Amino acid sequence: MKTKNLILAAFAALLVAGCAKTEPKSVVRLATTTSVRDTGLLDVLNEEFQKDGRYTLQAIAVGSGQAMQLGRTGEADILWVHSPDDEAKFVAEGYGKERVTFLHNDFVVLGPAADPAGIKGVKKAADAFKKIAAARAPFISRADQSGTHKKELKLWAAAGIKPSGEFYLEAGQGMAGTLSIAEEKKAYVLADRSTYLSMAKNLKLVIVNEGDEALINRYSLILANPEKFPKVNATGARAYYDFVLSAPVKEVIEKFGVEKYGQQLFFYDYAPK
Repeated sequence: MKTKNLILAAFAALLVAGCAKTEPKSVVRLATTTSVRDTGLLDVLNEEFQKDGRYTLQAIAVGSGQAMQLGRTGEADILWVHSPDDEAKFVAEGYGKERVTFLHNDFVVLGPAADPAGIKGVKKAADAFKKIAAARAPFISRADQSGTHKKELKLWAAAGIKPSGEFYLEAGQGMAGTLSIAEEKKAYVLADRSTYLSMAKNLKLVIVNEGDEALINRYSLILANPEKFPKVNATGARAYYDFVLSAPVKEVIEKFGVEKYGQQLFFYDYAPK
């Protein structure tokens, strides 16, 4: 009996040791944005990243503000976000390190084809927002502290307007949910082009304003700071960081969407080493 107990104890010790080696360090927690998920790009990249079996990626897609909050509480190992001012603050406060802006797409203003606010042909997005407010035409805001929401607020500020009243409706949802509400309400909405294209076949909303430099939408990777959060999987986060910034992934991103949507959805700005 004593020998049997020793064998069981040894087996249990080996099992615990094995779990300690594989589970905590094999999981990489990625906090990312809904646009990367909703377009399908996240699934494509994550499947490739996990192919060699070294890591399991746990990705949560939320607004950039929520993603950075996960970083502030040590619940993410790496962030993929698009809110430049908030990103700079996040790093300056010591929560993140090695931020690299590597990708962009752009925002577009969508609205009913009839364009009741008359913004088609307006060159500046802020001027388009002025006309929407003047017409009291319905506008749907994400209102979720996401990168898209922060961009929208900047455009209202550039227009000299604090939006309020019946025309301004707050969704409190991600991009896909907000677009569905805008479709239902026949309202104007700010959206990233990539998510719009991924949903366009189910929408009657059309692009009514685009092309302004202010509508460029830049994405960054940020490593969580292991000095602030010792339990962060720094090795796994670095592996994902290097993976996304590699030449093969650059090629995947540049081709993504062309076959399905007829145009490139994301544009890669980083020069892989």
